[in-house]
Amino acid sequence: MFIFRLLVCLVAVLSMSAATLRACTSIIISGRITPDGRPLLLKNRDCPDQHNLVVLQQGERYRYLAIVAASDTQPREAWGGHNEAGFALFNTSAYNLNGPDSQDEECDGQLMRRALEVCGSLKDFEHFLDTLPHPLPINSNFGALDAEGNAAYYETGHAGYTKYDVNDPLVAPQGYLIRTNHAFSGDRSLDRGIERYLAASQLMQQAEAEGRIGWQWLLTDVPRHLTHGLTHQNLLADLPADWDDTRYVAFRDFIPRYFSASTLVVQGVKPGESPLLTVSWTIAGSPLAAVALPLVITPGGKLPQVVTRGADGEGELCLLALRLKQHLFPLKKSSRADYIDLSKLVNRAGTGILQRIRPIERELLRRGEAELERSRAAGRHDERALGAYYQWADGYIRQQYALLTDSIQR
Repeated sequence: MFIFRLLVCLVAVLSMSAATLRACTSIIISGRITPDGRPLLLKNRDCPDQHNLVVLQQGERYRYLAIVAASDTQPREAWGGHNEAGFALFNTSAYNLNGPDSQDEECDGQLMRRALEVCGSLKDFEHFLDTLPHPLPINSNFGALDAEGNAAYYETGHAGYTKYDVNDPLVAPQGYLIRTNHAFSGDRSLDRGIERYLAASQLMQQAEAEGRIGWQWLLTDVPRHLTHGLTHQNLLADLPADWDDTRYVAFRDFIPRYFSASTLVVQGVKPGESPLLTVSWTIAGSPLAAVALPLVITPGGKLPQVVTRGADGEGELCLLALRLKQHLFPLKKSSRADYIDLSKLVNRAGTGILQRIRPIERELLRRGEAELERSRAAGRHDERALGAYYQWADGYIRQQYALLTDSIQR
């Protein structure tokens, strides 16, 4: 049935317009260069559908936790996540593997959902790709890690895939790899996402030199980086005075974009640790307006209510962030995605939305990390303690966002 759906997807996607193209920024970091020895995956997801949430599903073989579109109620697709075996997976559209007219990337979500429910390792994922019918209806970079510390990109097109192992010093001499919307094994004349690739490369080089590479920096700084990779324009260099000092600036091809809908950092485990200690640090909404939470798979399936599907079918945190985002992009014409009101994001008075959500996020991550460290020391999660943390996080986020919204409206 899965193979049939992939083939149907190939036929359907060929008729879709270029307006639906997705663009994402991703990084894989080997455990050999992280402070704690745990590998890391980052995906900053850019897509037309801004309504994202998190699900925990029982798959055919494994339970998996993933980011999905709120409109996908089954869900049939997954856009990044991990499973109880410690296998994690995400994608970025490549666009240059199958020729200039290919738009096959829309099938990625189905493939990733299926892989998360049946694959327990990179070896399993390779077997999964090898056994799909060819030509593959795919034109993407898949990033993956597993509980054995393996991590790699798979540049996957019609003819198959090329693996780039982040643990191989010849492939990744600095211990990390970056992909946006082109594959290194593809037709480089068709490259896309170069501006974001350059920005991520510059960020990683600086972080490496300063010894700042780690999950928190990757999660909180990279998807909110406000320096353009090609022009080197730094939006923080000349800030508006305050909230009312309206200033529109061009906002194309930064790592965060109008279409950024979520951010995922998967932190793997060290050898010998339980795969259930794998963490999906998740921003379920625009990283310019939503805060991050650590999500894990527990026997009881506990998750924060604010990132899961509510009675209205939406994710509460995502909706809160979308309401704030309207202040960042108030223009109503078709060019709204190209211009941001910088005063509403960051300003010298410190009243911008990004400046005001950061303290909220720091407290969420401080308490979340402390809970995870207790789990690691015990070798397993304390379901009751984790549930108490998630319950506190739900209330704290609702309270703090209500205060923030109220102060803006006044």
